[in-house]
Amino acid sequence: METVMIQNEYFYVTEVELIYQSKVKPSTRPRISTSKDAFDVLLQTWDKSIIELQEQFKVMLLNRNNKVLAIYESSTGGLTGTVADPKLVFAAALKAAALNIILAHNHPSGSIEPSNADKELTSKIVCAGKFLDIKVLDHIILTTDAYFSFADDGLL
Repeated sequence: METVMIQNEYFYVTEVELIYQSKVKPSTRPRISTSKDAFDVLLQTWDKSIIELQEQFKVMLLNRNNKVLAIYESSTGGLTGTVADPKLVFAAALKAAALNIILAHNHPSGSIEPSNADKELTSKIVCAGKFLDIKVLDHIILTTDAYFSFADDGLL
């Protein structure tokens, strides 16, 4: 984001410019049709050196054909949790002009069961997405060899 200072005799105003430039050809973007597709793409992009050490929260940004525009790393936390800010989730989605998103985070413990906090955050982000016409297709909890899908389990 580039900013330009506009000078007025009374105040300064910063201009915000919205630009999305992808370096990936549309024909090479993976298409997500199932939770397994999402898990496979996410696992390939996850840092293997910390997946069992630190919890991270990421957002897969998708176009209207569910092709992956980008994966946004929203936060990295500690051994037992991370803070995911819905404002940052949607700032990234809006910046990339995503129409659909898939939420994802890992559990360093190896358990794929969602916590109450996971369920509450998912609900909050789904509700916010409705106001912006950005659909949350799924929330994937992953480990190195397994995953849990909120959509497949009927929790969305």
